[in-house]
Amino acid sequence: MSQPEFSEEELRQLEAEMERITVDDVLIQSTVTLLNLAARKAGLGAPPGEAPVPDWDQVRQAIEGARALLPLLESRHAEELGPLRDTLARLQVVYAQQAGGGTPAGPPEPPGEPKPQPGPGQAQKSSGRLWIPGQ
Repeated sequence: MSQPEFSEEELRQLEAEMERITVDDVLIQSTVTLLNLAARKAGLGAPPGEAPVPDWDQVRQAIEGARALLPLLESRHAEELGPLRDTLARLQVVYAQQAGGGTPAGPPEPPGEPKPQPGPGQAQKSSGRLWIPGQ
């Protein structure tokens, strides 16, 4: 396979883009992409008339990837991560309900408001990987 040849101008543009972009930009975009893929693989947002076919292994992997990336962004972007955290939490609920057997099988409904977190002195059990409601 031959490598594409770039003109001097194209090379300068590519170099300028590499100087402009930051690692944070890539991490944020990757997190957004993973969350969008998780939603799509969960059957949320399927085109009208198409029956969604969820792929729960892909949903789990995308959720875990987003969970791994978010802490890398906390120090500089904590105030801006609310929508990403909310989306991740909602996808975790859908995953736990549908793939974990929390509700009867069927197309997932859009999640409602986030459930309240345990208060002080109330421990929440963990699956070790994903937060599972009611456990």
